[in-house]
Amino acid sequence: MLWIKAFHIVFIASWFAGLFYLPRIFVNLAMETDPAATNRLLLMARKLYRFMSLLAVPALASGIWLLLRYEIWLNSGWMHAKLALVVALIGYHHMCGSMLKKFERGTNTRSHVWYRWFNEVPVLGMLAIVVLVVVKPF
Repeated sequence: MLWIKAFHIVFIASWFAGLFYLPRIFVNLAMETDPAATNRLLLMARKLYRFMSLLAVPALASGIWLLLRYEIWLNSGWMHAKLALVVALIGYHHMCGSMLKKFERGTNTRSHVWYRWFNEVPVLGMLAIVVLVVVKPF
């Protein structure tokens, strides 16, 4: 079980790296006016989104395995809160995908400032999840 925990942590950290970086690319895309630079940023964003989507699968699979193995979710309030945050972060991941499609179509209407704030969401999510898992406040 310790191997599964170790892989879960590695895949979660890798997935979060993408959740942290992709919105930073969006900040640059929202400010960019040069078509060549825009195409380069879009290529980076596409590759990153594809890679982070692949990393999310083993991260979530190993988390489900641990949930089923330990059954701590049955009566742990902190785990219910953590799972709600995980679902929200999966939604954030999918929002990033739809925003990428808008950039690809050239229909983005949001400013770089909006994306700077949007970029902070996974930081807050990770902070809350780590506190819930380590402190187990309820």
